[in-house]
Amino acid sequence: MKQLGRIAAFLGLLVAVWLFWRGNPGAVFALLRTAGTGLVLAGLFHVLPMLANAKDWQTLIIDENRPRLSRMLHLVWIRESVNSMLPVARIGGEIVSFRIMRRWGLSASIATGSLVVDMQLTLISQMMFALVGIGFLLAHSASNSLRLAGELALGVVALTPVLVLFALVQHAKPFERLTRMLNRVTSGHFTALVGESAKIDETIKSIWRHRGVVLRYLFFWQTLQNLATSLEILLALYFMGTRVSVAEAFVIESLIQAVSSAAFFVPGGLGVQEGGFVLIGGALGFDPATSLALAGARRIRDLLIFAPGLIAWQAAESTNEASVT
Repeated sequence: MKQLGRIAAFLGLLVAVWLFWRGNPGAVFALLRTAGTGLVLAGLFHVLPMLANAKDWQTLIIDENRPRLSRMLHLVWIRESVNSMLPVARIGGEIVSFRIMRRWGLSASIATGSLVVDMQLTLISQMMFALVGIGFLLAHSASNSLRLAGELALGVVALTPVLVLFALVQHAKPFERLTRMLNRVTSGHFTALVGESAKIDETIKSIWRHRGVVLRYLFFWQTLQNLATSLEILLALYFMGTRVSVAEAFVIESLIQAVSSAAFFVPGGLGVQEGGFVLIGGALGFDPATSLALAGARRIRDLLIFAPGLIAWQAAESTNEASVT
């Protein structure tokens, strides 16, 4: 799996370099120099969407030992850093988060249940916001961009049954069924896990039964998170000398998120993200240099926020090892 991730990262890097070479490197660097330290400010602004993500994830932990918001923000920081910077197919951050929550004293069922529902609701909200972005493109783009909007719409519609199935799968008790099957195949080696798996399934169903929590997650906290991330794009373009509306920034962010999620197997969305910025930016009337400079601003953000996040992760692991010894 790691080898596949490295191969995908290498191929994605080649695509990114090719796009950059075709997109007038001199113009891209000129825009980045124009923005200067403004890109640092735009990158640091990512703390706000992470804070919204920390709050919405916190609400899914239905437990008296629910971590405080500062801890959840630290956890979101580490999770995003691992998923964005390492070849882990966008699930390594969840595994790391599970380990940390277990060290905080949360049960395996509570930790796993909150992670699974958070992933479910995040994917559903991304689909919703992608549809909003596609609707904006269809209404405001030039005729030569309608094909792109139509293809994006077909892609989202094709994914809808998968996401609905993902949201409803908890009713089939997947964790308990899987461990029971493994227990039969291994002649009883997973007996101890069957009961814990049943607890995980029940925890997931319990979270979904809190309809108010789920609705606030989808329509308030996720909206706030997407708006805050859109402002990162608006700020980056502003410092480059390009003025866009909040709606246009929202469209770019919502569709980039959808593209990045579809390319989860490529570490950091290398190449895919750059290509997405070029296609979506082009549909909104941006030249390739501006789109690639915006993609570069996103990479600067990753280095500012997520590279230190990997250090924080290692520090957390070292602290745990020290406490064990």
